[in-house]
Amino acid sequence: MNISGNLQIAIAYINELTEKIFLPIDELIENAPIPEWLADAFIDSLHLLPLLFLVFMIIEIIEFFCAEKINNFIKKLENTATLIGASAAVIPQCGFSVIASTLYMKKYITKGTLIAIYLATSDEAIPVLLTDSSAAGYVIPIIGIKIIIAVISGYLTDFVLKDKKYIFHQTECHHHACEQEEGCCSHSVSNRRKRELIFHPLKHTFNIFLFILVITVILNYLFSIYDLAALFGRMGVFEPVVTAVIGLIPNCAVSIALALMLMKGTITFGAAMSGLLSNAGLGILVLLRHKENIKDTLLIVSVLLFISIISGLILNYIC
Repeated sequence: MNISGNLQIAIAYINELTEKIFLPIDELIENAPIPEWLADAFIDSLHLLPLLFLVFMIIEIIEFFCAEKINNFIKKLENTATLIGASAAVIPQCGFSVIASTLYMKKYITKGTLIAIYLATSDEAIPVLLTDSSAAGYVIPIIGIKIIIAVISGYLTDFVLKDKKYIFHQTECHHHACEQEEGCCSHSVSNRRKRELIFHPLKHTFNIFLFILVITVILNYLFSIYDLAALFGRMGVFEPVVTAVIGLIPNCAVSIALALMLMKGTITFGAAMSGLLSNAGLGILVLLRHKENIKDTLLIVSVLLFISIISGLILNYIC
């Protein structure tokens, strides 16, 4: 049996246990004097909590013990930095695009490597898809496609733009001299503490649960009065364009919304990929903070958007 099949079976088993655990709460919500679409939103969101926490706990352990080694590895290997960066970025971790942007500003990595990391970055879409056994089959294809597109695009970007600006040096940094970049939950992505191995997954699970609940409530309400699938379907060839532009919004709620719409069949796979490719998390915000490099940042965003749209159009054509 393939990896995707095993993954679906494992998730289905966990979801079955979750349904038994939440059965009393589900009955209370179903009997509450609220619309059916609102009750379904609460039930569906609550059932995601155990698996979300498990996924974020695993991610936190990987980030804590491996993130610094991966970053140092990328700095030292010029010719393979794009490949390594793209491969590492597919692991859902909230701080990787932030770190990549910081490395780029310090000229440790090229535009191509940065673009590759942005394209490959897996924000909250992967954990959300993993919470549904019927949608878990999307995970392996999404990761594989992201890596392929990211690596090819990264090397092509450096070739076309002739960006070879690597500077290998160690900048001395004192306690207040270096700017500490923040991740999704306002925690430092460079100075991590052991207590965050439990605290951050709990906080992140709660934050993402709230995002999922709000988005699910909105989607369920819209589904109750509109045919969203038909609305996006009428966009035709422009559907990946719209989702790619939406994906540029530096907020994890965007990737959650794209994943949920893909799970509900509201958008095509190509359109979902366009949005997930352009969604570089908080990394773009780091570039925007340095207003003296605004032209360079606009170029990076334009390349990211172009690649995301083209990729989505091609995927819709061949799928």
